Amino acid sequence: MKISKQNWKFKLGLTLVLVSIPFFLALLVIPLLDIESDLKIKLAAIVFIMTEVLFYTGGFLLGKELFVKYKSYFNPKNWFKKCKEENSENTSPTIDE
Repeated sequence: MKISKQNWKFKLGLTLVLVSIPFFLALLVIPLLDIESDLKIKLAAIVFIMTEVLFYTGGFLLGKELFVKYKSYFNPKNWFKKCKEENSENTSPTIDE
């Protein structure tokens, strides 16, 4: 019973995190819409709040360890870090005996 309950929470949490991504991308489109400026500001604020609520609620359901892992994927600082680490490992000199 405990496993199925955790599985349900995991699936819902992951779904909420993934659903928050299109809302985040919508923030890039809102300034391009042909509507009044004050409406753009209100719409952007609402979408931003919805994105944060969905993301952090999903993270709460996923748990701390998994939430930190997925959150690091969305951080631009970490996008190319893995590539740099792999390149530095491959270019290190080796001594054959």
